[in-house]
Amino acid sequence: MAGAALAFAALALAPARAQPQPRALPVDLELVLAVDVSGSVDADEARLQRQGYVDAFADSRVVQAVTAGTFGRIAVTYFEWAGDGWQKTVIGWTLIDGAAAARAFSARLADAPIGTGPWTSISGAIDFAVPLFGGGFEGTRRVIDLSGDGPNNTGRLAPLARDEAVKQRITINGLPIMNDRFDLSRPPMPNLDLYYRNCVIGGPGAFIVVARGFAAFAEAIRRKLVLEIAGTAPPDRKPGPTAGRYAQAGRPATAPDRRWVPPCDEGERRFRGVIMDE
Repeated sequence: MAGAALAFAALALAPARAQPQPRALPVDLELVLAVDVSGSVDADEARLQRQGYVDAFADSRVVQAVTAGTFGRIAVTYFEWAGDGWQKTVIGWTLIDGAAAARAFSARLADAPIGTGPWTSISGAIDFAVPLFGGGFEGTRRVIDLSGDGPNNTGRLAPLARDEAVKQRITINGLPIMNDRFDLSRPPMPNLDLYYRNCVIGGPGAFIVVARGFAAFAEAIRRKLVLEIAGTAPPDRKPGPTAGRYAQAGRPATAPDRRWVPPCDEGERRFRGVIMDE
């Protein structure tokens, strides 16, 4: 009996064997949707923007892109962002593996409240998005889909956050909203699409799709989601000072682009009131 008691005590004191961690579910894509709700986006525009995502996930073309992949499934999470430190997860990681799951995601998104916050921190949005990856899924590709209607003006410079994300094998695609509405007596920055192309996007196959105003957002986001899910991108532009992967909703860009290219600190300069002579 004494020997049995000693053996039992030894077993009780032995270090517990580590439990195997559940294996992450393989998916074709881990997609983080990062949506601008800063002060330059008014309530009507925010609703148009949200409805664009709601409609896109209910669209059969998006579902077809999902089911055509190697695994036939993707993982998606959706958050809103504004200034430095203002980010809010609206829907956590969700498996989309067919029409029913896509419609359920669309319905949850439609029912969720829309936030709003001051200023614009693209770098803050990227930094918030990066650690979200690995939430129970293992994607063949990892993509941040970042939409917004203005340049970075708080937090660190956008390219610094972008470059760190790219080092972690994350691609950042952009959906700049070309909005000509004045905000707080400040004119919108010209050529936001070029700013996004040079200062925001990065990683393998990175591209932008431009929405010419919030009314064009729904078509732009549907098109962009299909491209992202399929792992393709718009055709390359012809060579020019701003050549690169680029597309506008409803109007292909073919001619060399010789517009003024905003520097990557232009948003910060404008925020401080140092606006360049354009």
